Parts: sequence; structure tokens; C-alpha cells
Amino acid sequence: MVRLITHNLLACHAKGCTANNFPLQLTDVKLALRDAEFNPDFLRGFLPRIEWPALVQAARQIGDESLPLEQPEMLDDEFLKALHHVLLEIHVEEGAMTCPNCKHVYPISNGIPNMLLAEHEIG
Repeated sequence: MVRLITHNLLACHAKGCTANNFPLQLTDVKLALRDAEFNPDFLRGFLPRIEWPALVQAARQIGDESLPLEQPEMLDDEFLKALHHVLLEIHVEEGAMTCPNCKHVYPISNGIPNMLLAEHEIG
């Protein structure tokens, strides 16, 4: 499943695409919302691994503006619940992820991103 927690780890690996290949741009998405157990300790532990500007950009691309532009220093329950929702409860079921550099399109079908490259695209 493509969730924004996963999306925040993905970059383009097409041949010759070594700069400006992250974050992939989400387009033409169909979303599903699925409840997930709220675990504030997990979120606090995972937060240092998140590329914050990329997460906020992706959330806004899919229509969610609940996260602040700057990562807050104070991790209160309201913030953690918004982060939980964005990272773990929003699922991208259909759509595409496009590299901002080479414009390679990675389709998403049935919640699964196709990150495979053709032989001539492998670096």
C-alpha cells in the first residue's frame, strides 16, 4: 500500500537521474482512508527519519493541509494525531508518482506502486 510514510522514502532511480529525484510528485490519485491504531511512541521515534518538507508537500498534493509547514518542536497530541492520520491512515489506491527531474512516471494500481524500470532505464 502506498501511504505517505512509504512515499517519503521513495526516489527515482532511472538511469542518469541522480539529482532532484525526490520527492516523487503524486498525481491523479484516488485515496482510501483506513483507521490505524494510534501509537504516539512510534511517531515520536519515526519523526527524525521523515523528510518534513517532502511530507508536507505530498500531503498538500493529495488535498490534506493538516500539517504545519515547519516541523514543530512541541509534539503534543493534536500534532501527533494529525501526523498519524497523514502517515498511516491515508492510502493512495490509484494514481502516479512522477520524478521531478526526469519526469519518469511510476504508476500506482490497487495500492501498489510499480517501481520497476525497463532494462534501458536501469543505471
